[in-house]
Amino acid sequence: MKIGFIGLGNVGGKLAGSLFRNKFDLTVYDLDKSVADEFKSKGVKIANSVGDLVKNVDVIITCLPSPKICSEVMLNENGILKNISKDKIWIEMSTTDQKEVNRLGKLIKEKNAIPLEAPVSGGCHRAATGNIAIFVGGERKTFNKVLPLLTCMGRKILHVGELGSASILKVITNYLASVHLAALGEAWTVAKKHNLDLKKAFEGIKISSGNSFVHETESQVILNGSYNINFTMDLVEKDMSLFNKLSKDQDIELEIAPFVLNIFKDAKEKFGSRAWSSMVVKRLEDKYGISFREKGFPDELVDNEPEEKGQEV
Repeated sequence: MKIGFIGLGNVGGKLAGSLFRNKFDLTVYDLDKSVADEFKSKGVKIANSVGDLVKNVDVIITCLPSPKICSEVMLNENGILKNISKDKIWIEMSTTDQKEVNRLGKLIKEKNAIPLEAPVSGGCHRAATGNIAIFVGGERKTFNKVLPLLTCMGRKILHVGELGSASILKVITNYLASVHLAALGEAWTVAKKHNLDLKKAFEGIKISSGNSFVHETESQVILNGSYNINFTMDLVEKDMSLFNKLSKDQDIELEIAPFVLNIFKDAKEKFGSRAWSSMVVKRLEDKYGISFREKGFPDELVDNEPEEKGQEV
């Protein structure tokens, strides 16, 4: 099975790296030539264009920053749709809009090809080791066919249901992570202002009912001061806007989500759209003239769990 991977960013590059590490026949493409050249130096085949890649592989994977960019890659003159042919599989691994993935999926089907979606969750450090979680939407038969490559990119693979269902679940999980992160800013502010030992506070939260995946990971780079979570403010705004859109589609009046989205918009204004998303807590550090720094925490997250072949859950 020949795999083509389009989009070698913070997440995509690591997912593609897992495929190469596990000996798949891989061809990659990215607009950033320097990123593509890094893969070329390791022996990975580089396509000259999206069209060339699509023509020469069996499975096309996209992992791109936004629904708009994915649509452009799909629909432009030398894009996926113009070059895909019967029985080839397109897997969308970006975090995207459910309606958009269904719209593009319909166009793929009209070419007698097969669409799947497979957004990931768990952080860039787990994407790097193949230990990330993957949600899949699309027909079960095709899911079974590509499961061997999914289990090399992720540890826990969940078939959610029909095309579009995985995108909904992924946006929900990103919304929850964003809420937890904003809440951590307030938690660390109260802890600091009451002169708690922040290292002990970190451990206390970790062993308590207040724990979360976000605390176990992002609190570490917050306390270190690097804030380096490999995820940026503009991506949080995109994901939370998608969540709010999902609620409006069903006439659900949200209370928490719009409030938290405004917090991140304010942080983006203060620190920039490409600032690390965990810098949202710095709003409170700056406001109250405090620092959450503590010794002994890493400046970048590393997955210390051994890589192991994934499985369906």
